[in-house]
Amino acid sequence: MRQACEQGGRFTFYLLDGFALHTFSAALEALRLANQVAGRTVYDWQVVTGDGEPARSSCAMRIAADHSLAEERGQLYRPGSRQVIVVCGGNAIPAPDRSLEAWLRLCQRSRTTLVGLAGGLYPLARAGLLDGKRCAVHWEHFPDFSERFFAVNPHQTAFEIDADRHTCAGGNASFDMFLTIVERDLGADAANRICEIALCERLREAGERQRLPLQARLGIHNALLIRIIQQMEANLCEPIRLSDMSPVSGLSRRQMERLFRREMGRTPARYYLELRLERAHLLLITSSLPVIEVAMACGFSTASHFARTYRERYGCTPQRTRLAEAERQALSNRTRAQLVMGERQVA
Repeated sequence: MRQACEQGGRFTFYLLDGFALHTFSAALEALRLANQVAGRTVYDWQVVTGDGEPARSSCAMRIAADHSLAEERGQLYRPGSRQVIVVCGGNAIPAPDRSLEAWLRLCQRSRTTLVGLAGGLYPLARAGLLDGKRCAVHWEHFPDFSERFFAVNPHQTAFEIDADRHTCAGGNASFDMFLTIVERDLGADAANRICEIALCERLREAGERQRLPLQARLGIHNALLIRIIQQMEANLCEPIRLSDMSPVSGLSRRQMERLFRREMGRTPARYYLELRLERAHLLLITSSLPVIEVAMACGFSTASHFARTYRERYGCTPQRTRLAEAERQALSNRTRAQLVMGERQVA
């Protein structure tokens, strides 16, 4: 491996099973282009997996590993350039891994910069390394993550940088976050040149939203309606009364009802309920929270009321949704295991 320059560093990508190839490759491409633009090796990188075997991405592509976790642990205090540990996950919530979490704590004690990409936030949070820190969480992970880690300050933003903790929701945002690191090291001119080569129109900054604005996402342009929906989305755990939204929006209850029926084809109460049920659906398929806790996290006072309204919306019970997701995951795991076994037999 080539020696990195002082102002750059060595990036160790720890790939979790089912990591998002897009997220990983976008981050890596920012570093590769930085070396190209600089005309020298500013950044080096390596790939680590738990057992040293190739990592399989969510799209079934495999990436070879340079080291196992045990081997990398023995090189933790190597002298030289800045060390950056990047835990790269995907859409699936990774299972707890005590060895990985212990290694991350050791890295933190040696003042190593820690990065979490997509589902890679979970090992950092389980290790207590995001406590009190702002972090970016993908909107699909956000309900589950918020319920699990009360000491963390999560946000539905593209990426966040809080001291030596860098977190990213995934996708294209990893390119933006790593390019921010490059800009800090090499300057704005280098970052702009990389954007030109990558056909990237602009560089997002830390804290920018990850989802499309409501105007684009819902196809609405009424400023008052957008303000009301923003209030709803910010208060899913503890729903607020529509009458309490009226002073902020400047509309009466009757005006609000007419506005929602005209623009959204439903009452504001119904739309608010659908937002809470969407959050509940995400929690059911991404978390192991008991159904009653899912209900309470989405503003339902009783499990029976939650189950009835959920079935009306999704056509099945909350328990059935969770069972179907477990069956889908089990099938996916069996398929992955069969592919691995077939590759080993061929080898």
